[in-house]
Amino acid sequence: MAGSVFLLLLAGTLLCGLLFHTVSQNEAGDRTRSRRPNFIIILADDIGWGDLGANQQVGQRSSQTPHLDLMAQQGMRLTDFHSPASTCSPSRAALLTGRHGLRNGVTHNFAVGSVGGLPLSETTLAEILHQGGYYTAMIGKWHLGHNGPYSPTNRGFDYYLGIPYSNDMGCTDLPGYDLPSCPPCPPGPQILHNRLKRSGYSSCYTKVALPLFENRTIVEQPLDLWRLTQRYTSTALNVIHIARERGQPFLLYVALAHMHVPLSPPSYAPNPSEGGVYAASLREMDGLVGAIKNASDASDKENTLIWFTGDNGPWEQKCQYAGSVGPFLGKWQTSRGGGSAKRTTWEGGHRVPTVSYWPGRVPANSTSSALLSGLDIFPTLLSLAGVNPPSDRRYDGIDATDVLLHGKETGNEFLFHPNSGAAGKYGDLQTVRLGRHKAFYITGAAEACGGSTGRQELHDPPMIFDLSVDKGEERPLDPTTEEYKEVDERVRRWREALLYDIATDQSVSTADYATDQSAAPCCDPRHTACRCHTLG
Repeated sequence: MAGSVFLLLLAGTLLCGLLFHTVSQNEAGDRTRSRRPNFIIILADDIGWGDLGANQQVGQRSSQTPHLDLMAQQGMRLTDFHSPASTCSPSRAALLTGRHGLRNGVTHNFAVGSVGGLPLSETTLAEILHQGGYYTAMIGKWHLGHNGPYSPTNRGFDYYLGIPYSNDMGCTDLPGYDLPSCPPCPPGPQILHNRLKRSGYSSCYTKVALPLFENRTIVEQPLDLWRLTQRYTSTALNVIHIARERGQPFLLYVALAHMHVPLSPPSYAPNPSEGGVYAASLREMDGLVGAIKNASDASDKENTLIWFTGDNGPWEQKCQYAGSVGPFLGKWQTSRGGGSAKRTTWEGGHRVPTVSYWPGRVPANSTSSALLSGLDIFPTLLSLAGVNPPSDRRYDGIDATDVLLHGKETGNEFLFHPNSGAAGKYGDLQTVRLGRHKAFYITGAAEACGGSTGRQELHDPPMIFDLSVDKGEERPLDPTTEEYKEVDERVRRWREALLYDIATDQSVSTADYATDQSAAPCCDPRHTACRCHTLG
């Protein structure tokens, strides 16, 4: 009976935590109502925690990210920040809704031929800010549905330029660097596509070329990968200019192609001292971030929050074209085979480099170890904008205003990392972070460089690590110790409370993952690979 009472009380406490902490943040909201801030979210793809120069130890290696390092020096570096999932679509859906995949319905990636996308019952950050008077624009990778009502301009964005999914999910005329390498778009009929499959290119997309959308129209197919960064940069600067001319506060969401393969740094020349293709791509990404920061500083420096982060960790199986997880090596797993980054719930899969910059508001040259997540972006931005979210649903993020603006370390007391493809059912919450401890109810590995994989293992009771002394997740706690028993009990109760909360949530959505060949974005189906012969 006592246990049941505790669970009910804990669930109530949890529910209060899941709702926005607006009462304690009213002061911040009041300050923004007279002149609401602008927001720039920059989301890198497949980036490693160790890719950010500011995250490296002094003398470790030369930094490839001088602009981001400067932004960290002038703002705040968040060292314990996590993507909401360890793969593309779920991470992006959680960022834009403030809800776990078990609530918003997006638990794994959408395909080229996906019919649906982020469920229409979900409300995005862009929709809420748009309704609150913000000009909203998105540049880059969407990956939350590209057909009809699922496209960005139907989900709250006034303007969109970008690709509907990952940049390896379609052929191009001049392919970038990938492993294995993929051929250009076939110039001829379908028979050539079949010949390519027999030649060992079965993992390459050759039927549909990679499209570039502007709003709801395909303007280029296949797009030119080598000019994409230039187009994104010029468009971002134009969005900032338009918003300034309108006199509106704005949300600019830039979902980069970097550092997802294929990599296509136009300035790359083989030079081992410069670190190869990946380093050149990091420098290109950093230059794009620097250009956006400079334009923002020139436009409205003291009223714009820039938040740089990543959607998940590096894609290890891409070897020299994958990033660095830093000290978060997942050694328990790698010693048994396989990789411990993207698609896994090891630290390398979801701990991502993150920088917050807002001159005069975010303390300069500061570092925070508060436990935060991409889920927290949604409530934090709404709080700063003085805009309320829909009250008919439950949320999983917290308002991190006190962390960003006041240097407090009041992050999440607990954090759940959903299964993202390496083990277990997609979206299930079987890895739990509680303070410095991390508990695994299931472990598994993604494919590593060289092709090795590790088997899935269930852990009951859970396997628990102390990250304060074991960043590499190598030595689990002894289950017989008092420390283990205390953490195990707390983790179990928090997890039970959250799962109960989700099970009783009347606002849970279900995504349509059906696919149909006719749903693939196609500029002109009469031509091979849907090639546009007359570009917009």
